[in-house]
Amino acid sequence: MRRPFLFWGFKSSRQMLEDRLGALERDVLSLVWERGDTTVRDVCERLEATVAYTTVMTTMDRLFKKRLLSRHKVGRAFVYRAAVTREELESAIAGELVQTLLQADGSEPLPILSSLVDAVSDRDRALLDELERLVREKRRAVDARREPGK
Repeated sequence: MRRPFLFWGFKSSRQMLEDRLGALERDVLSLVWERGDTTVRDVCERLEATVAYTTVMTTMDRLFKKRLLSRHKVGRAFVYRAAVTREELESAIAGELVQTLLQADGSEPLPILSSLVDAVSDRDRALLDELERLVREKRRAVDARREPGK
């Protein structure tokens, strides 16, 4: 019988995202992912909440400084686009979470990885196959670095 595994002091990837991005930043980034190239005015018009133009402009500038948005000037306005995909951001956050778990004091990696495999296999056989493929690919890459020329 599987027991639930409790991670005291650890945050989910969603919580980690919320720590790094405020609610308005997440809303703006979601709109940019949906729309592609967009301006501050476009985002203001599409936000459900009434938010001042200058607030949205500051938020988009912060996302640019965090390297989550890129921008170029057209006339007097900046046109923004996502610098990372939703998947890239989620992957980075998940990777950070896994590193945090594996580096925790007194933690052994095998139970953590075993829990991950259990969670994946209970959810989706295809996902388990993909995980297996990724492990084989990683092993080949590690072996190639150890034995160059083979």
